[in-house]
Amino acid sequence: MKARARRQTDAMKSIKSARTSAGTPALRLLQEANIPHSVHSFEHNPASELPFGLEAAAALGVDDQRVYKTLLADVDGGLVVAILPVAARLDLKALATVAGGRRATMVEPALAEKVTGYVVGGISPLGQRKRLPTFLDESALDHQSMLVSAGRRGLEVELAPADLKALTGASTARVRREA
Repeated sequence: MKARARRQTDAMKSIKSARTSAGTPALRLLQEANIPHSVHSFEHNPASELPFGLEAAAALGVDDQRVYKTLLADVDGGLVVAILPVAARLDLKALATVAGGRRATMVEPALAEKVTGYVVGGISPLGQRKRLPTFLDESALDHQSMLVSAGRRGLEVELAPADLKALTGASTARVRREA
């Protein structure tokens, strides 16, 4: 009887592990492309006063310069994605310039969720519903690996910046302002 219960427990752990490793479009994309990556999870605290990305860095014990956030902006009527360190602020003027426009504004959270298919705090640059022009802050290239949302609050994926750039078709440029 105990052996049966142990097998069931082991089977449930395997199922949970499979769901975690391939449970979001971002993670499925990484697996299908055979990109080396590591998945890191933590318990998201809805009462936390920290922004989502800084909460992730603190919970995972990772330098916040290696954890990146994904933001959506409107540049002259077209949507673009910016990926930058969680401790930095988006430089809208720089983003507009690298996107070939004159003016950039942040999109409303509801629109970001609709376009990407992810909830705010869990927006991944990978596996979005629609591929948008993407700009990766040049600071990512200073790291061997970086973390971005895996598509859900409390779930991060670690991968090489070059792999993220290739999968998203991102251009690199300075799009951050220090906070």
